Amino acid sequence: MRALLTALCLLIALPAGAETVHPVHGLAMHGAPKYGPGFRHFDYVNPDAPKGGEIRLAEIGGWDSLNPFIVKGDPPAGADLPFETLMASSADEAFSQYGLIAESVEVPADRSWVVFNLRPKARWHDGKPITPEDVAFSFEILKAKGHPRYRFYYAAVDKVEVLGPRRVRFSFKPGDNRELPLIVGQLPILPKHYWQGRDFAATTLEPPLGSGPYKVATFETQRTITYERVKDYWGAELPVRRGEHNFDRIRYDSYRDTTVALEAFKGGEYDWRAENEAKKWATAYEDWGALKDGRGRKQGFANQRPAGMQGYAFNLRRPLFADVRVRRALGLAFDFEWTNKTLFYGQYKRTGSYFANSELAATGLPSAAELTVLEPLRGQIPPEVFTTEFRPPATEGDGNIRPNLRAAMKLLEEAGWDVVDGKLMKDGKPFAFEILLVQPAWERITLPFARNLARLGIEASVRTVDTAQYKNRLDHFDFDMVVHVWGQSQSPGNEQLGYWGAESADAAGGQNLAGIKNPAVDALIEQVIAAPDREALVARTRALDRVLLWNDYVIPQWHLGLDRLVWWDKFGMPEVTPANGVQLMTWWVKK
Repeated sequence: MRALLTALCLLIALPAGAETVHPVHGLAMHGAPKYGPGFRHFDYVNPDAPKGGEIRLAEIGGWDSLNPFIVKGDPPAGADLPFETLMASSADEAFSQYGLIAESVEVPADRSWVVFNLRPKARWHDGKPITPEDVAFSFEILKAKGHPRYRFYYAAVDKVEVLGPRRVRFSFKPGDNRELPLIVGQLPILPKHYWQGRDFAATTLEPPLGSGPYKVATFETQRTITYERVKDYWGAELPVRRGEHNFDRIRYDSYRDTTVALEAFKGGEYDWRAENEAKKWATAYEDWGALKDGRGRKQGFANQRPAGMQGYAFNLRRPLFADVRVRRALGLAFDFEWTNKTLFYGQYKRTGSYFANSELAATGLPSAAELTVLEPLRGQIPPEVFTTEFRPPATEGDGNIRPNLRAAMKLLEEAGWDVVDGKLMKDGKPFAFEILLVQPAWERITLPFARNLARLGIEASVRTVDTAQYKNRLDHFDFDMVVHVWGQSQSPGNEQLGYWGAESADAAGGQNLAGIKNPAVDALIEQVIAAPDREALVARTRALDRVLLWNDYVIPQWHLGLDRLVWWDKFGMPEVTPANGVQLMTWWVKK
């Protein structure tokens, strides 16, 4: 009788044809994950790497808060080290995740919901277990009081439900977003019992309780912070953590600017440095004695990660930049070839895509698959999308930019601007704006651009401010033009809404710095998010790329496809570098 009742209950609970969903160890955005059940470690780690020692690193600018999840305050580098997520991503796949706090995951074929089964041994640093209630709390508090990016990132999540002592379910709003289970897998989990009675939206200098491999040991606001490895960290032997987090201590010291930081590095004040300036890479280490006598190393590591878009970003909230002809004209005044030859020692490639250095970058004319999503938007997007491959303006690199400036002036005249007494004027007002910078090193790059603009009668002032003021002005969109980088991955999705979506254009602290409000862009983002397979994702991303490019929201700059690293030779590293580039947390201190 008991067996019969059980069977009847199952029939009631599961309608005819209901899908049976089994727990799995990992998820891939499309297809199957690279690493199967029972894998021991990622291919790009040394599972036997020794633990111990300290690595000293640098950050530029100060910090004033230990809460990295809110818009207020500036957190220090490494502020995410004390926290864990439900799943962990691999660095050698487009987008796959494996269990971390979650021991396993359940997802139906349509990905309309996801259940995470939590690992029994997952613990907070105070010894208390991580619970489904913590997961639900984390989602709710981040959406309600966290940085605006969380609201956009998790906008398609309908609800979260605690199903039992170790199970939690996220249900998604109707749609075709295969990425949502993986997006929720990236959710940083916060302790409900710790935050109750504390103001989550406030800055704090009390080290928050976490569950990750490190916790805050010592700090001095605006100057330094040290994280120490948690000796009894519950996840140390998990496949997704084996061979990682090998340093006993990670210390970050703050420096005023990159020039001061460079000299501190060469003087032995810190150990490892990613060099982001071409001139410094080419010349600044020639006098570094440690490089000559073998105590120092300098090496470039090729990577295959998308370079994203770095460029001079227009603030479209300013009427001055509303006309695409004006934006295109200003782009003609930026002489990349001269800049690369004269200032960068020829190291860089011109960026011609929002997804440069990847298969996602648009090339040639639109393919048939791209036209499938572009044709319904004909008349709403620039006609060049269908007829012309996008190529940034080019010069001979000899400083002669006159042909480009003539083309720029023609566009400006078409937009209603005229030169009067050497000044570009319209309706009695001069064309004047400010280029806002945060590092003095950018001045030598931007001032020649401003001089070219002056030849058009445009007054472009260049202003450099400190990190705190810069962040505050960007958070409130108080700028005309800035240099900005929008990072990309091999699997673009929901984050594109935050970058280019209309709903994010007015969200303080958001990533839509340009203020893009374009229904066609919104439609293409939805197509990217809904891509059913890798082939469709690539085609739809290329279509989005074309529309962004031909709207001239940004004056593209450059990219490299190389991690330029210098370090004191006290570290070991794995033999394999993954597609996403060097992973510092897989290095170790030599014994």
